[in-house]
Amino acid sequence: MAALREIVFDCRHAPSLARFWAEVLDGYAVLPYDDAEIARLAGLGLTPETDPTVGVGGPGPTLFFQQVPDPKTTKNRVHLDVEAPDRSAEVDRLLGLGARVHQVQEHLTTLLDPEGNEFCVADPD
Repeated sequence: MAALREIVFDCRHAPSLARFWAEVLDGYAVLPYDDAEIARLAGLGLTPETDPTVGVGGPGPTLFFQQVPDPKTTKNRVHLDVEAPDRSAEVDRLLGLGARVHQVQEHLTTLLDPEGNEFCVADPD
């Protein structure tokens, strides 16, 4: 049987979208770059700020952001749902990080991340 390894996002700029999601999720952070990885990137003419593949780790699955040339053109087929004890305050915090409100419903708010990917902030069950 398969086990969930990571959730992968295609994106225009992996480092900035990874930083956004690291700030969205409690206990998550951009995975650190060691000296060997920085040297490997430099050999490719890249830096952590231009890295086309960035991981974000935390208590759940790793989120992985990979740069692709194609822009997002339609609604996501899969999206993340997060919950917060004070949905309104959390939505305000996420707006400050660069999210945009897409739709408000009774028990959840659909937001767009900085690249236009939908995700929901829900009231706790």
